[in-house]
Amino acid sequence: MLVKDKKIAIVGGGPGGLTLACLLQMKGAQVTVYERDAHKDVRVQGATLDLHEPSGLEALKRAGLLDEFYKHYRPEAGKLRIIDTAGYIHHDEHEGTDSFAEDRPEIDRGPLRHILMNALLPDTIIWDSQFISMQEEGQGWVLKFKNGHSAYADLVIAADGAHSRIRPYITDIQPVYSGITIVEGTIYNAALNAPDIYTLVQGGKVFALSGNQSLILSAKGDGSLSFYTGTAETEDWLETCGIDFTNKHQVHRWFIKRFHNWSAFWHELFASDEVFFIPRPQYHFPPDQHWTPKSNVTMLGDAAHRMPPYAGEGVNMAMQDAYELAESLTGQEFTDIQSAIAAYETQMCRRAAEVTEQTLYNTQMLHSEGALSNILKIMQGA
Repeated sequence: MLVKDKKIAIVGGGPGGLTLACLLQMKGAQVTVYERDAHKDVRVQGATLDLHEPSGLEALKRAGLLDEFYKHYRPEAGKLRIIDTAGYIHHDEHEGTDSFAEDRPEIDRGPLRHILMNALLPDTIIWDSQFISMQEEGQGWVLKFKNGHSAYADLVIAADGAHSRIRPYITDIQPVYSGITIVEGTIYNAALNAPDIYTLVQGGKVFALSGNQSLILSAKGDGSLSFYTGTAETEDWLETCGIDFTNKHQVHRWFIKRFHNWSAFWHELFASDEVFFIPRPQYHFPPDQHWTPKSNVTMLGDAAHRMPPYAGEGVNMAMQDAYELAESLTGQEFTDIQSAIAAYETQMCRRAAEVTEQTLYNTQMLHSEGALSNILKIMQGA
């Protein structure tokens, strides 16, 4: 095995990094995951995740975790309602319409993370380890963390997300702004704090569309509600808008102005003090990106191929990256690590290019005139 007796550092404890750690440990590799979160019980933000057969589900199958997944998945979470700005329902999978829910089973991010963490050997994850920098030493790297600690690794794998600090050690290719910025919101205790909207979502998902604006809502098993506004903004909007996103009143005022033709029904999103916002400009890497592979560092997931969320592929791509990289590093096909990484990166970039193109198409479609009618045609198989 190419990585026998090698110290492998995975930076980032999201689904991609944890899946890779599981698969490598199954082959006897020596793996450490460095995660910036303070501890394993940190509240996990973000909407539910739908896992796809050839990618996310296949990764769990290879890790022997499918049964555990189906103990924790939420069958109702994938049921979709498509509505207009007034709240009128145009498509309702709660009423017996064909649904993607069974083909793409959904799970909350927190339970998925715990399934993967529980499959690892004790002390695999080093918490409170925010990566700062690394420098080459011998054939490997010395990693430095914000807490003052450092560690040596023969092989470093960047699983540290869209704002990866390790990616620049691999390539200087910069992301491209998609033209769309998301304001992500989370409402805790949503049944109490946003009862009408919580009832509308009905434990699943809602897509509300109008012209070049979108609002996507997702119920979570812990009783919270995640939502994403999507609007066309300039790339420097965060610096020029003057909004303090820790101040719900300022965010609400922006929403009233930006979504002025939407029903007042939606203002319930901002009624509670138990609401949290974060702005997320949506970037993607060029579909034709490529670089010269290295022998001691590579990357997966958003670090390698960030893109907007409008195809539901982010976590699935990361988990497929994980099993393809694990296969390259632990199989018998290659004679050295650099060749294994080169083959993995070539395949990963090819796959990511196709998904990026589809994602950008969806992003444009959902934020243009006729978005509601277009998505209804898609759901009807037109």
